[in-house]
Amino acid sequence: MNWPHPIPESRGCASLRYSKPMGKLRVAVLMGGPSSEHDVSLETGAMVLRSLDVDKYEAFPIVVAKGRDATLELQKDAIDVAFIAMHGEYGEDGTAQALLEALGVPYTGSGVLASALGMHKPLSSRLLADCGLAVPDFVTVREREFRDAPEAVMTEAVRKLGLPLVVKPSDRGSSVGVSIVRDQNGLIKGIAEALRHSREAMVQRYVPGREVTCSVLEDETVPEGVCALPPTEIVPKERPFFDYHSKYTAGASEEITPPRLPAGTIRAIQEIALRTHNIIGCSGMSRTDTILGEDGTIYVLEINTIPGMTPTSLLPQAAKAAGISFPELLDRIISAALRRAGNISQTKS
Repeated sequence: MNWPHPIPESRGCASLRYSKPMGKLRVAVLMGGPSSEHDVSLETGAMVLRSLDVDKYEAFPIVVAKGRDATLELQKDAIDVAFIAMHGEYGEDGTAQALLEALGVPYTGSGVLASALGMHKPLSSRLLADCGLAVPDFVTVREREFRDAPEAVMTEAVRKLGLPLVVKPSDRGSSVGVSIVRDQNGLIKGIAEALRHSREAMVQRYVPGREVTCSVLEDETVPEGVCALPPTEIVPKERPFFDYHSKYTAGASEEITPPRLPAGTIRAIQEIALRTHNIIGCSGMSRTDTILGEDGTIYVLEINTIPGMTPTSLLPQAAKAAGISFPELLDRIISAALRRAGNISQTKS
């Protein structure tokens, strides 16, 4: 069924469709969750529910509470696949994925390890750098060391990285708690703000340039098994960078798909997104955020293992530019989840 009611609070790709021979697939759309991205997750979930093909799916919402007591209660026999529409901690960091695996319920997106790794920006950045990709230099700051000696932490970060800097929570999404700082006082405030959202802050060298994001989808019709969608250049209109407001406010940023860049640069960004997806071990889909630096280097900022699916989100826009409708995009993501579950089952047997 389509879900018309409000959700309660608590390289081009080939076309691919999944169809179940007997009856409709029962899809539980998981949304909400305890993170600061709870409301965005409700929007994502509502969009998914409205757009799933009624001829293929019987879909229903499961809203996970916002508080710390968030729990996930599912009846395994009543669900064929869980569509994870939760962002941030619990939904995107491997927690929900581990619970679903314990229940034996197939789910969309990446597995436990890839989800946890993708969510933790310093760990994923170190891995990507070790594999030869360019990432901005950074240091991490733990809550206790900052509380005990904020001036020393600030001085050491500036000594190693210079100014300006980008400060962000190590394990949050949607640019929550992110700031660009241009002086030492701003750095202390920025670290304090990041630590309001996480126990660790990532202090990163600011790279001037053009922000470009690129989504990847599984595609069993190509030898590589994955394909990169057309990248999107992001030009914030109201803020200095692509922050929470710019991401989720209509008209707050200009998003150009494909970007106004040479074909060779676009291909390079797609290749980096594919490499990032594979290095992290993602499944189903991902979106890699990059900066095309003024020196021509493409720097990887982070990977999103559960990209947004709201009307302003970038993955649906990129899919549309590739000729993939939103319902078809959902088909592809669900198909990848079922293939992955089948492969895991065969491996265990």
